[in-house]
Amino acid sequence: MWLIFAILSSVFAALTSILAKVGIEGVNSNLATAIRTAVVLVMSWGMVFLTNAQKGLGEISQKSWLFLILSGLATGASWLCYYKALQMGEASKVVPIDKLSVVITLVLAFVFLHEQFTTKSLIGCCLIGAGTLLMVL
Repeated sequence: MWLIFAILSSVFAALTSILAKVGIEGVNSNLATAIRTAVVLVMSWGMVFLTNAQKGLGEISQKSWLFLILSGLATGASWLCYYKALQMGEASKVVPIDKLSVVITLVLAFVFLHEQFTTKSLIGCCLIGAGTLLMVL
C-alpha cells in the first residue's frame, strides 16, 4: 500500500509544480506560499477530524512535538525558497534541483539515523545527481 501512496505523492507533487508555476504569475512568492499553506492547513485538519485522529493530540511526547515543529519550520523554509525559485526560473529546471532533496535525505539518514548506505544507494545518488545536472545545463 505504501507504494501506491508514494506514487500518488509523486503525481500530486508534479501537479503542484505545474499548477504553482501558472498560479504564481504576477503574485508575490511569499503570498503565494501563504495561500498554499492555508489550503494545506485546512485540508490536513479536515483529514484529522474526518479520521477522528484528533484524539491522539494528548499522547504526543515533547520530543515528537519538538521534531514535528522543526520539521514544519523546515517545510516552510523549503516552500518559501521553492516558490521564489519557481517564480524566477523555469519549472523544468527548478523541480529537478528541488528533487536533489532525495540525495540529501539519503546522506542525512545515514549520518543522523544510522540507516544503511548501500552500493545501490550510492549508485542511485550518483545517478540522481548526474541526471539533475544533465537536466539543468
